[in-house]
Amino acid sequence: MADDLLSGDDPAPSTYNAASIQMLEDVEHVRLRPGMYIGGTDDRALHHMVAEIIDNAMDEAVAGHANWIEVELHETGHVTIRDNGRGIPVDPHPKDPSKSALEIIFCTLNAGGKFSGDSYETSGGLHGVGSSVVNFLSDHLRVEVARNRELYAMEFAQGLPQGTLAKIGAAPNRRGTAVTFHPDPEIFGALKFKPARLFRMARSKAYLFSGVEIRWKSALPDGDMPLEATFKFPGGLADYLSETLEGATTYADKPFAGKVSFADKFQVPGSVEWAINWTPSRDGFIQSYCNTVPTTEGGTHETGFWAAILKGIRAYGERVSNRKAAQITREDLTTGGAALVSCFIREPKFVGQTKDRLATEEAARMVENSVRDHFDTWLAGDTKSAGAILDFLILRAEERLRRKQEKETARKTATKKLRLPGKLTDCTRQSRDGTEIFIVEGDSAGGSGKGARDRETQALLPLKGKILNVLGAASSKLTTNAEISDLCQALGTGMGTRFNLDDLRYDKVIIMTDADVDGAHIAALLMTFFFAQMRPMIDAGHLYLACPPLYRLTQGARRKYVASDAEKEDWLARGLGGNGKIDVQRFKGLGEMDAKDLKETTMNPATRTLIRVSIDEDQPGETGDLVERLMGKKPELRFQYIQENARFVEELDV
Repeated sequence: MADDLLSGDDPAPSTYNAASIQMLEDVEHVRLRPGMYIGGTDDRALHHMVAEIIDNAMDEAVAGHANWIEVELHETGHVTIRDNGRGIPVDPHPKDPSKSALEIIFCTLNAGGKFSGDSYETSGGLHGVGSSVVNFLSDHLRVEVARNRELYAMEFAQGLPQGTLAKIGAAPNRRGTAVTFHPDPEIFGALKFKPARLFRMARSKAYLFSGVEIRWKSALPDGDMPLEATFKFPGGLADYLSETLEGATTYADKPFAGKVSFADKFQVPGSVEWAINWTPSRDGFIQSYCNTVPTTEGGTHETGFWAAILKGIRAYGERVSNRKAAQITREDLTTGGAALVSCFIREPKFVGQTKDRLATEEAARMVENSVRDHFDTWLAGDTKSAGAILDFLILRAEERLRRKQEKETARKTATKKLRLPGKLTDCTRQSRDGTEIFIVEGDSAGGSGKGARDRETQALLPLKGKILNVLGAASSKLTTNAEISDLCQALGTGMGTRFNLDDLRYDKVIIMTDADVDGAHIAALLMTFFFAQMRPMIDAGHLYLACPPLYRLTQGARRKYVASDAEKEDWLARGLGGNGKIDVQRFKGLGEMDAKDLKETTMNPATRTLIRVSIDEDQPGETGDLVERLMGKKPELRFQYIQENARFVEELDV
């Protein structure tokens, strides 16, 4: 056989040939892999489609070409977003005169008017995929454009044109764009738009740009939500914060708020607007935006903002000879600190198409320098508020330090007294702050993890196989199950009614399983356990999923880790930027990865990706029902769920 292989003759002709290589059109690729473009096919992704079209209209408003936007939810489930901007260009595109610019925008990925910077100084739509992806994932989409006193229209179905762009009449008193679309049930199943969620989305946009009026209409009721409303807030974020904190006691009579243009100090287009106050009445929060796009995971603009506030309050404490101000940290600022930050910058860099996190490095410096000067002036001009805020933050700092000391003492005591599992490889840090425990499957994964971990802050607990499904098992089995017992002992907490979050020995609990079906099953069982027996740990943000890669691609000195077959094929088609053959290494499990690979991809906080496990605040009851349905004792409910959702399965590996 070896001689046959070396001779060039294929002893068993393979079916893997040129015909096996698929070339997908844009629309086919998006419909096959929607998660690559909108983050999934869940409720959040569904509403993100509306945000993409609203963001395009907001870009017109921010650029000074529109002063109103209308969002309308129809009884049929269609959504219409209208604006009175310039209208999408309808003339033939220079590179393909057979198609209008409108058709190119809605049918081609990476096509749009926001790449060169000539049409928009700042914009939320940057990748040229928003309009086209919404089109590709809708079973019906209609665009109307009023431009040059003429009205044009074009319709699409599942991303494909249903005819050409048509001139349908005169429009002497109208201008702008109207996009009406309906999400495709083949992609999103039975999911429907939530009127109240769209209402909040529309209202927040009006706060983010004081020069625009947002009009809301809905044919579908939802609680106390009005069916029609108009939003325009001249005070911008200051109005937003005042409404949010209405009725709450605050340490400053008026929030520290302002807006600064970057052009004055940095000679670049853009601006930053902010509003912040502190209150003992509720938990702190920060909501940040870039070019009116919500950055739910923060980013560099948040970093710059908190740096300005922290340095400013410490400097003020030094000026009034209060030495305790030096111990204030960002954690203290966010305790009771209610903040809103919105920046407009040219060509921002986001993490992912859904733009959850801003990565533009310059934003941190520009925001910090812009906010800091104004904060110093505000503190000096309102000494009553400044003194109240400083006293509050010093109390928070002293309380934090006291808790830290208590935790260090408690953890030292617990380490001495607890019967920790023998297979636990613990970290050396005595306090909980900054520590992590990785729950891994099997001793081989644990062996690789030991070489990859940071001994001071990272602990490892290998579990044998798949743990007990706590929703499908008798309660008596929980207390006698060895894996669950080891897990509870390692974490330091009880479970169920005896669970105590204060006893948790680690800051992050990270589920790290193989990047395959079995690994996903183990992760699901562990999440079910934590949801059922340690729910407060999830609510407090301590539970995470690691994201190990499935493949390592190597081309010369270049190396790339990828998490899926689709991503692998994409990189193989594009190349890694070097020359020569690309070697593909598939990791069958974490145990096959050497310590260097595991550290770089999955365990090093500087290079890894973690997914925080959270429960949808809008529908906590539905989350519990779904977990019970999929993991509970009634197999008929799982069978019913499979029947209802089998048509959405894109790929099945066997």
